[in-house]
Amino acid sequence: MNNKFPFRLYLVISEKNCIYFPIEEVVKQAIIGGVDVIQLREKNMETPTFIKHAKQIKAITTHYGIPLIINDNLAVANAINSFGIHVGQQDKSPAFIKNQNTNLTVGYSIEYKQQLLDTENIKHTDYIAASPVFRTPTKTNTITEWGYHGIEYIKTISDKPLVGIGSMNKQTAYNTIKAGADCLAVVSAICASKNPQKAALEIRNEIEKAL
Repeated sequence: MNNKFPFRLYLVISEKNCIYFPIEEVVKQAIIGGVDVIQLREKNMETPTFIKHAKQIKAITTHYGIPLIINDNLAVANAINSFGIHVGQQDKSPAFIKNQNTNLTVGYSIEYKQQLLDTENIKHTDYIAASPVFRTPTKTNTITEWGYHGIEYIKTISDKPLVGIGSMNKQTAYNTIKAGADCLAVVSAICASKNPQKAALEIRNEIEKAL
């Protein structure tokens, strides 16, 4: 297990993804069910509102001892002293972020093979995410659908902790971990569940069986 990113079940959450419960309730249930790291992703929220929102979520994650990662917005990550920040191709680069705040854990979405050879950004990244493992309605601009073979390939190129995201659920969890992913990032299977705690527990159980 990697000491910098030792997590197994990663919830990516936003208000719009929470169908049956308020976001605060989904966060609580997911943590009780086995989520051990959370990313708050609010792409369309203005920074002052995002900061206020993130502070509310961080109060919950801190209570449970769970790290909070902010998607893309460095100002928000710094304002709330988050555990980390996650960026993709259209966001500020890992190298830029590390130069601004070396304390942040930086995650980086890998969407095509060439990115793995970008040594400047990879060396400033604490974990990488194969995005997506399988196509999903929550990601409309898919470049590469990695699949299980793609996970295997990435592990031959990089020793960074690898997070699988994209249609991660209790049906795909076991095989994604077996293919080499260290952690699974889940959106709809938990956020849109009528029982987020149970959904998280079922996925966590599949992860543990595969380890």
